[in-house]
Amino acid sequence: GTIVGMTRGTRREHIVRATLESIAYQTKDVAEAMVSDADIDLSTLRVDGGAVKNNFLCQLQSNIIGTEIVRPVVDETTALGAAYAAGLAVGYWDTVDELRDNWQVDRRFPVDEDADIEVNYDRWKDAVERSEDWAQDAGGD
Repeated sequence: GTIVGMTRGTRREHIVRATLESIAYQTKDVAEAMVSDADIDLSTLRVDGGAVKNNFLCQLQSNIIGTEIVRPVVDETTALGAAYAAGLAVGYWDTVDELRDNWQVDRRFPVDEDADIEVNYDRWKDAVERSEDWAQDAGGD
């Protein structure tokens, strides 16, 4: 990982924001690849995991990706998925459709049309490009 643009005035809050922005920008890159490869229209993106508890991140992702972000009530869906698989295996649920009925929206984050993200996204892409090949293997390649 690389943090660029730090000055003596950089504080903890700046690093936290940079981390959240990095998550959102990387998600944008993945979402664009999915849209391109699958030739789909991404109108809504369902998110999960511990980071989505952060409302700032969810709104930022919505603005950066340009699509509504939908956060479920249960945001740790990896563990939930394992529980669902076990429940299906032992016959607790008969069909996957029963599981879909359990999924509930906690909050929706619509795109803020006034958000100006292109300049910062371009700067982030430039920083990523400049940092390529900086990391070296421990073997000293």
